[in-house]
Amino acid sequence: MKLKKFYTAPIKGYQYISKMLPANCRYYPTCSEYAKWQFECNVPHKALAASTLRILRCNQLFPGGIDYPVVTFEPPKMTLSPDINDICGKITIIYWFVPKDTGGSHYYAIKDFNAISKHDHP
Repeated sequence: MKLKKFYTAPIKGYQYISKMLPANCRYYPTCSEYAKWQFECNVPHKALAASTLRILRCNQLFPGGIDYPVVTFEPPKMTLSPDINDICGKITIIYWFVPKDTGGSHYYAIKDFNAISKHDHP
């Protein structure tokens, strides 16, 4: 957990400073948000490689557009419990993992901003 904070802290600092500048990223989510999502959902070496390639693509030679991060994720095995909320309590979903290919372990990470705003401001 502390390792994720180590990598995301400079990104959050950059995002704070960049709010004062005009927006100029060609992609959604922005390159800094993409990098933050990568470091939150992937191992550091994969996140660094994907973020670097994304920043290199953010120029006039590429069209831009919607480009969600692709992460490797192994879904947990299903339990035989009749109601998971009895065991775990309320679950807050931060990221939705949408399968990139059928039968694989690669998913698009899509952030649920409504859950974040409800979780941060009760």
